[in-house]
Amino acid sequence: MKKILVTGGMGFIGSHFIRNVLNTHPDWFVVNLDKLTYAGNPKNLTDLDGHSRYEFVQGDICDDALIARIASRVGMIVNFAAETHVDRSIDAAEDFIETNVQGTRVLLDAARRFGHELFLHVSTDEVYGSIQEGSFSETSPLVPNSPYAASKAASDLMVLAYVKTYGIPAIITRACNNYGPYQFPEKVVPLFVTNLSEKKKVPLYGNGQNVREWIHVEDHCRALDLLIGSGVRGQIYNVGSREEISNNDLTKKILKFFGLGENWIERVQDRLGHDFRYSLNTSKIQKLGFVPKWNFEDGLKQTIDWYLRNEWWWQPLKKDAYTLK
Repeated sequence: MKKILVTGGMGFIGSHFIRNVLNTHPDWFVVNLDKLTYAGNPKNLTDLDGHSRYEFVQGDICDDALIARIASRVGMIVNFAAETHVDRSIDAAEDFIETNVQGTRVLLDAARRFGHELFLHVSTDEVYGSIQEGSFSETSPLVPNSPYAASKAASDLMVLAYVKTYGIPAIITRACNNYGPYQFPEKVVPLFVTNLSEKKKVPLYGNGQNVREWIHVEDHCRALDLLIGSGVRGQIYNVGSREEISNNDLTKKILKFFGLGENWIERVQDRLGHDFRYSLNTSKIQKLGFVPKWNFEDGLKQTIDWYLRNEWWWQPLKKDAYTLK
């Protein structure tokens, strides 16, 4: 039986990945390590309680001794564990450096020590910075513009250094914005949906013209699973949908679902260092056969429906959501 360590598995993307792995690989055993910070929610995986091929361990990826104990009994690490919210990083960057950089180093040392078959490092398109026209390829320079993005870029470089220096069989993925069920309600889609559900306005940064590419979390997890089996070790893969939309248009789509007008938008001061546009060239992973199943219209509707049906999940979390200053 293949045993893997998934870090940050109680988070949004990590929990979807674990569920997908257990459903599609009947001979895999998953150890889920999560620190259970504000964004790590055990309710994301309550359906796996008592599962014979699943184990949860509460702990910190910066804990060398704990990571060594777990790594000694698995053959692969999939690293989702990270501080991820840009606004929080602007207010205080310390936790981002500690978890995203130091934590990645701890995991890499464990993978090296125990000779793991793969270290899959889940990163972000934000490491590339902003692009006015065209799309970023895997060889584009890293020009991060927020403390969060800088910490992820540093972790990516750490992985590449271990590949070159020690021959670690690692893959780095850089995905566009994810959306879907179980996303912490300080991120834009669940924030807007839950605000409107509570009859509150939605806070929109600046002029709202910033453009993002969006992929459903289930498609992202399918891409990661594909790369575990078919990705070339030592390589970087962009993961995206090629579906781009401005924040203005995204907001209007959500408002339309609720039958509301633009008077429900609250314009707020723009984020410091706000990147204008992200866009990924995904031809590399497409050559491996990856095609997203969700289009944005259907995926957004499915996501909104889920939040409206699951107030029990998100209402207790709203008190911990980041509040715009």
